[in-house]
Amino acid sequence: MRKNFTIWLCAASLLAPGMLQAQVKGIKTINTGAAFLLVNPDARSSGTGDAMTGLEPDANSLFGNAAKIVFADDWGVSASYAPWMWDLNNSDQRTNMGYISAFKNFKDNSEGIGLSMRYFSNGTIIFRDNNGTELQRYKPREYAIDASYARKLGTRYSLAITLRYIRSDLGQGSFNGLQQKPASAVAGDIGFYSQNYGKSDPAGNRYSWGIAFTNIGSKLNYTDDNDRRAFLPANLRIGGGYSFVNTVDHQFTILADVNKLLIPSPPVYELDADGQPTGQILDGKDPNRSMPEAIFTSFWDAPGGFQEEIREFTVAGGLEYTYQHQLFIRTGYFYEHPQKGYRQHFAAGIGTRIKGVSLDMAYIMPTANSLYQRKTLKFTLAYHVGGGAR
Repeated sequence: MRKNFTIWLCAASLLAPGMLQAQVKGIKTINTGAAFLLVNPDARSSGTGDAMTGLEPDANSLFGNAAKIVFADDWGVSASYAPWMWDLNNSDQRTNMGYISAFKNFKDNSEGIGLSMRYFSNGTIIFRDNNGTELQRYKPREYAIDASYARKLGTRYSLAITLRYIRSDLGQGSFNGLQQKPASAVAGDIGFYSQNYGKSDPAGNRYSWGIAFTNIGSKLNYTDDNDRRAFLPANLRIGGGYSFVNTVDHQFTILADVNKLLIPSPPVYELDADGQPTGQILDGKDPNRSMPEAIFTSFWDAPGGFQEEIREFTVAGGLEYTYQHQLFIRTGYFYEHPQKGYRQHFAAGIGTRIKGVSLDMAYIMPTANSLYQRKTLKFTLAYHVGGGAR
């Protein structure tokens, strides 16, 4: 029953976006619609704690920063799968995530295009009223379809744009006086990337960095109330990597990424005698604002000031070891402040590549009381052709 309630609670928080929420025990999590867009589907970069910007480019670069693909092979395809919550006894409750991606470069890798699709199945969720009576069983599902274009700017830099269609189907029917419905949105990404080698020698040490704005787009409307529209998880990612040793047999790559959601921080509301929010804001800013305004104000709208703004950044760091570019061993750590979501986990990964075919696996190990699924495996199978570094 506890597992049923947990899954129902997660869905309900998305089905009623924009609802006033009291801040219990200091928790000030930023709520979004289509939160699956933030989940990294790639086993390779998951093995480095989600530090993905500085990894050598491949087909899964379309997720983190599409500008990387013009530094990759001539073309490549990839398929990823993650059986989330696979330790649940009831198979109907298990959550699954799938991702496919492909890219093709042209004109001596000066231009490239990419296509990808991610699909998230949330199992079966039981909706209940305030008395606990079962109202409906529903199988929520979400997906996004992307198209990307990347172009080199000289020999060391590149720029990419991505267009995305999002469909989030979390419930349908009348619940708590609101008419719930599936929601759709369109969004875009902008990515910038730089890659170079020591002494301009491709056999030398490699260093790279990039910046990406992702999921910038329209709001999601899950109900018939336009005032309850949800922000997409617009995100800023800045990261980089440095590959050293770089002998015929060995290579080490150290990685780091920093992320910041570009949506409003939850304000502090006045509470009535029953502990419910009245709608009167005591501290912070009104979250009901346009997407462009939310992006710019997201850096200084937290009611806790600068200290709370810093807590809204997540940090990922990782290390990848390569033996003869055929065996890959990875580890990493992801940190999010307990008041802002509490995603904290170690990660470990392993991969192999033979004649262009690579198989990667990652295992996520949550720490302390981190709000992360208990057992998580991710698998990625990819094929790349051409002169890429990996």
